Amino acid sequence: MGWSIADVARMSGVTGRTLRHYDAIGLLKPAYVGTNGYRYYEDEDLLRLQQILILRELGLSLAEIDDAVESEPETLAALKRQHVRLLRERSRLARVADTVARTIVELEGKTQGPVKINRPENLFGGFDHAQFEQEARDRWPEEFEQAPAYPATVTDEDVERIQREATAAMIRMAEFMAAGMPVDAPAVQAEIDGHYQGVCRFWTPSRSAYKSLGQMYVDDERFTANYEKITGGLAEYQRRAMVAYADRRLVE
Repeated sequence: MGWSIADVARMSGVTGRTLRHYDAIGLLKPAYVGTNGYRYYEDEDLLRLQQILILRELGLSLAEIDDAVESEPETLAALKRQHVRLLRERSRLARVADTVARTIVELEGKTQGPVKINRPENLFGGFDHAQFEQEARDRWPEEFEQAPAYPATVTDEDVERIQREATAAMIRMAEFMAAGMPVDAPAVQAEIDGHYQGVCRFWTPSRSAYKSLGQMYVDDERFTANYEKITGGLAEYQRRAMVAYADRRLVE
C-alpha cells in the first residue's frame, strides 16, 4: 500500500500542486494511480523526492535536477555524492554566516552619521563566485570556451585574497566617484583594466560581453548589493566605466 499524494505532501512539505507538476513534467511519477484517481507513491518514489529536494536546495533548476537524478540511478551512490556537496555547502554557508556576524559586530552602535567600515575586505568572505562563472558560461559560451582555464589548484587562501583585492578595487572606484572623476579618466580606466584582467582569469569577454557584464552589475541585485555596500551609485559608476573601457580597448 503506497502513500497518497496528501500523505507525501504532509511528510515532505511539498504541496500537492507541486507534486502534480513534477508528475506532469516526468520528474517524479507516482507508483500508480488508484481507482479513485488519486496518485500513490512508494518507498523508491519518496527517495527520489528526497534527491529532488536536496538538489533544489543546492540551487539546481528542475531540468538540471532531472538530468542529475537520471544520470545516477543507484540511490545510495547518488546520496553519497549529494552528501559531499551538502557538506561543502554547509562549510560555505558557515563562512558567509561568519562574514555577516563580523559585519553586525562592526555596525552595532553606529546608528548615526555615515557608516565607516574598518575592514571592508571582511564584507565579502565566503560568497560563492562559481555561480557567476556559470552564468557567464551560459550567456557568452564562445568567449568563455576560448578563455584560459583557471588553475585547478586554487586554494581557499587564493579565493580570500581575490575577494580582498576585489573589495579594495571597489573602494578605489568609490573614491574616484566621490571625487567626481569622469569614468574615462586615466586613473579610472587603469582600475577598470585591472578589473578586466581579473575577469580574464575565468573567461575573456568581447566588447559587447564586457558591456553586458557591467549591465549585470546594475540589473542583478546580487551584484548591485556588493557595490552598494561600499556606496550608493557605485554599480552604475562601475558600469559606465566598463562601457568606456570596452569602447576604447576591446573588439567584438
